[in-house]
Amino acid sequence: MRALVCHRHGPVEDVVPGELADAPAPAPDEVTIAIEHASVSHATKLLIEGRYQSRPPLPFAPGTEAAGRVIACGAKVTRLKPGDRVVALARWGCYAERLTVPEYTVYPVPEDLPLLTALPIPISYGTAWTALLWRAAMQPGETVLVLGAGSGVGLAAVEIASALGANVIACASTPEKRQAALDAGAAHAFAADAHMPQAVKAASQGHGADVVLDAVGGDAFEHSVRAAAANARMVSVGFASGRIPDVPLNLLLVKNIALHGFFFGRYIGWTPADERIVHAPAVQRTMSTLFDWARRQRIRPAVTAIYPITGLAAALAALESRQVVGKVAITITTETTPCVPTTSGAPPGRAAPAQRSM
Repeated sequence: MRALVCHRHGPVEDVVPGELADAPAPAPDEVTIAIEHASVSHATKLLIEGRYQSRPPLPFAPGTEAAGRVIACGAKVTRLKPGDRVVALARWGCYAERLTVPEYTVYPVPEDLPLLTALPIPISYGTAWTALLWRAAMQPGETVLVLGAGSGVGLAAVEIASALGANVIACASTPEKRQAALDAGAAHAFAADAHMPQAVKAASQGHGADVVLDAVGGDAFEHSVRAAAANARMVSVGFASGRIPDVPLNLLLVKNIALHGFFFGRYIGWTPADERIVHAPAVQRTMSTLFDWARRQRIRPAVTAIYPITGLAAALAALESRQVVGKVAITITTETTPCVPTTSGAPPGRAAPAQRSM
């Protein structure tokens, strides 16, 4: 099958279209999916470079989130059937024509919801929902500060928090991203600079943020500690800035701030213990709610840039530049016309052994 093949850990430019042996037949609790689109994230680059929490055996197809149709089901699978439109989460393997994966992290998409609309929901909206509600225990009426509010997770957090009755303050790096956050439901939007704490305090009548959701790290996080209210809950979900922040523990102490690390991957099988079967009922309920919200346009997930299968390096460069608003995807099947033209990649390489996604 055609795939984007990573033969060795290193530059993303080395990952080009090639051939892998076909996806294996599904085991009793697995399904095989014909993939149409797959998302692109900062974690993709780390996985290719060998700097992520897990390292797939080489060679492998990267990609952790895909949309397509079920083409085969294992004997014990009852939630899904061939022909179902689905989005799926995997540790890797989504940048290929077909993927065999445990059914626990495969989610049926309602017929009246386009697949590309559904694609951002599992990771971006799933992370935002679980971080805000499971970890931070956000309540209606609270002030929620979202850092990196122009990213996929950030925009999702703005939409979810505002839909649940929070007063949302967004921080983003460009005027375009701040406007996108305002359009998504934020009451205020600021740059994440040294003036941000004073701006947040003024926008919240001197109170500060009850909840801080941070996908950026670096300077933005350090400023946000000063913008947090007494007894605030701060949740770190990533470091898109590339720098793990220095935490001013003295401020956490005197303001009684709780700092939470949050890794959504624990709930979807991305840890060595692979706990996805344990958390599947709760995550599936969350996905069902989010798909319903998307159908009723209570949230508006969107892929804002689509690249061809040869355009992975360009897609990641766009993300790294921090100029992209929202979610980026690549087209796996050749029938779909990409929205963003890029140059062709290198010729396909030799076929490599097939792998199941973990």
